[in-house]
Amino acid sequence: MTTPPRPKRTATGRREPPSFKRVELLRSVDLSPRMVRVTLAGKALDGMVINEPAASVRLLVPQPGADLVIPEWNGNEFLLPDGSRPTIRTFTPRSFDAVLRRLDIDVVVHEGGAVVEWLESAKPGDAAAVSGPGRGYSIDRAASDFLLAGDETAIPAISQLLEALPHDKLVNVRIEVCSAAATVELPPHPNVSVEWYELASEAPPGSALFDAITKASLGETTHVWCAGEAAAMHRIRAYLFQQRGLPRGRASVRGYWKLRTGE
Repeated sequence: MTTPPRPKRTATGRREPPSFKRVELLRSVDLSPRMVRVTLAGKALDGMVINEPAASVRLLVPQPGADLVIPEWNGNEFLLPDGSRPTIRTFTPRSFDAVLRRLDIDVVVHEGGAVVEWLESAKPGDAAAVSGPGRGYSIDRAASDFLLAGDETAIPAISQLLEALPHDKLVNVRIEVCSAAATVELPPHPNVSVEWYELASEAPPGSALFDAITKASLGETTHVWCAGEAAAMHRIRAYLFQQRGLPRGRASVRGYWKLRTGE
């Protein structure tokens, strides 16, 4: 197994992320009214290694109406030559074919989404760039069972985990969606139970997911993986550790995005 090189530390002490690799849009396919699969390809993907499920990659798309420009790391963030911030979003690398040098990412379709807006006018062959991968999830095979939970943005990672978890482990999946149209077929697992929870109108993101997790059974060696809106994940993390007494080593709770307010 090949281990990717560790990122360099900058003078500020922050680790410099992996550099961006130029790729091309190969195709995009609708998986549901709320999700599209984007396939990117290119020789620059040679050497990319993704060893763990639920890892991450950064996707860079060009500014509207402009050619792709690769930003530079300034010790704190990526910036374009004029000092502006590029359009970068983080996704789960749903699948990667090292031989064909093709990377699939699944994108949630929502109003104002920068990548979705790029896809509306992008054509096969148009340029983008990818940086990564970031850390994934290390599966503890001593766990008796797993609780996988998240909102729509977590569906790709949950799908990967279902493919990677041992078949003799019980897996409970709980997913919050904005509407029934967002449900998709998940990979099979012989010991999985799946429950979908629709978010009520005007309810803050993560509300239905939080309620679902409070009703979940957690055994002595249950491991939890959960991802979604950052504020909701903070609330879920506090609930698991403080109210349910779950040891921190048995939970991975990640904020995948932040709700914008006051706009």
